[in-house]
Amino acid sequence: MRRKQWILHKDHLLPFLRKLRKSRSLVAPVRNSYGDTMYTEMNDLDNESIELAEQPQNSLKSFFFPQREKLCHYSVDEAVGDSAQAYRFYPSLPESRAVVYFGVRSCDMFAVMYCDTIFLGGRERDVYYDARRRNALFITLACNHPFENCFCNAARTGPYLEMGYDLQFTDLGDRYFVEVDKARGREVVQQWPQFFVPAGDDDRQAHYQAALESRGLFRRQVHVDLAVQLLDQGEEPQALLAELSARCQDCGGCAFICPTCTCFNIVDQPLSDDRGERVRTWDACTFDGFTRMAGNHNSVQIISQRVTKRFYHKLRDDVLRHGRSSCVGCGRCVGMCFGGVDIVRFIDGLCAADDKRSEKREDGHD
Repeated sequence: MRRKQWILHKDHLLPFLRKLRKSRSLVAPVRNSYGDTMYTEMNDLDNESIELAEQPQNSLKSFFFPQREKLCHYSVDEAVGDSAQAYRFYPSLPESRAVVYFGVRSCDMFAVMYCDTIFLGGRERDVYYDARRRNALFITLACNHPFENCFCNAARTGPYLEMGYDLQFTDLGDRYFVEVDKARGREVVQQWPQFFVPAGDDDRQAHYQAALESRGLFRRQVHVDLAVQLLDQGEEPQALLAELSARCQDCGGCAFICPTCTCFNIVDQPLSDDRGERVRTWDACTFDGFTRMAGNHNSVQIISQRVTKRFYHKLRDDVLRHGRSSCVGCGRCVGMCFGGVDIVRFIDGLCAADDKRSEKREDGHD
């Protein structure tokens, strides 16, 4: 059964978003005063401009999994007996707000679904993530024109989504083609029917044509599936990993900008002699302290293996654990890393090494 499809004319977009803001906060891509496009919570639709032509430099990760988050605060009671002290902990749960995320790219929506698996998919749900996530409404924007470093086609996360969104918009020039996937999206259309008209055959044809053309516009050819296959075969590209590890500057930029990196550290931070906070902060497996143990022993050879954990996690371990790679092909790490230690370079190097081995085997047969 074909899903119901609608048209929303572009001159109705801002009135539509104003209606949504009556009961929800609004997050959308906004160009700031420095010229950067960022997913930003909007407070004034009349004086802030939504930017849909540029890729947001950040992802949605920080809205659900903040870079620094207080988990609880604690107090220290007076000493009991000679030395013991009693600690009392008081959780600091975030407010569960209704938020609409508009203009979300397909890769970023896929990244949210991956984070759902990490924080909500196990036996224990992360209550902090869940509080921010449960009342989220996602209006995604299909990518008619992939950005320079994007390879979501190779990661099978875009440029158009088949599931996971509440509403998916496709730009058809003077109007948006609107698809509904989840119940919350249907409720929005039913609540504000004055903004939507049923899509006709011409609209569906234009949508099909836009989707077809977008797949031929990618500038990068990245062989994600082949890289996954090669790592699964167990042949470690030691020379490549050593080269990339030596180039890595330990800045953590790749992990912090990546929409699916979810490593974190938890520390207790004293605020006085008798009280403090327990804080969760982002961490990165490329940091040389990530695997450091008591006694200053480190099981990872930093010079040659610094990036091994990162690439293997995304392209091998997550495939074994969740059935697919956790790289969504957004390409942000390509633009971020000034040392050129990004996942595309690793995939390209891995596949090139396999080509060389194949050539040697063929020469041997000759």
